[in-house]
Amino acid sequence: MMSEPMTDYRNLEAQLNSALCLKRRPVAVAFRDRAPAGVRKFTGTEPSGCSFWRLAGEGKMFYTEPRAHYNCAIGCFTHNIPLPAERAGEMEQTLGFMMNLGYVKPEDLERITRLRQTPQCVIYAPLGETPVEPDVVLFAGQPGRLMLLQEAAIRADVGTESSLGRPTCMALPAALDRGLVASSGCIGNRVYTELGEDELYVAVRGSDLPQIARELETIVTANARLAEYHQARRKELATE
Repeated sequence: MMSEPMTDYRNLEAQLNSALCLKRRPVAVAFRDRAPAGVRKFTGTEPSGCSFWRLAGEGKMFYTEPRAHYNCAIGCFTHNIPLPAERAGEMEQTLGFMMNLGYVKPEDLERITRLRQTPQCVIYAPLGETPVEPDVVLFAGQPGRLMLLQEAAIRADVGTESSLGRPTCMALPAALDRGLVASSGCIGNRVYTELGEDELYVAVRGSDLPQIARELETIVTANARLAEYHQARRKELATE
């Protein structure tokens, strides 16, 4: 049985960049049982799993094994990656530090969405260069532009959820479970990825993205017309 041809993600990224005026490249993330042929293994170290988003956004394509994520206990939790025995206490230490600061409460852990299965490898790439069909595609940008992506998802009848908070990395399993999700990010992610204070994330389930992209032109055109409409009404009706 022949497999279906892969989506043309290079053209799809170009379309999205044009419509959304993105300054950062969308990042494709795929969770797999084995690494695809021809993709290099990440061999360095990073402080967090979301650090890999930054590398992929800069144009790098690679895959990670679970051990590459061990430096971030919270990220391992959201990605369902068990820490090895010698590092098992790091989750408790991290949470204890955050609780002492008043940053989190014990019950917050129950609200964190996690991957349902442990991935044996995670593949990261700029969307236009992804070697496999992505499970999740990450967009980082200004709210006014990413709003258009969310509105296109609504028009495409894709499930949407907004205002996810810390930890940012739970946006990946949340998108897999629920469709498009918006995340305001967290301070760790903003440090590790250099996300600006005027930016946030939208994570899209990979299988939904082509359908969302098809509705985007309508949404962009409609917003341009509506901007003119509302500017005229403001000029006419506002007295102060």
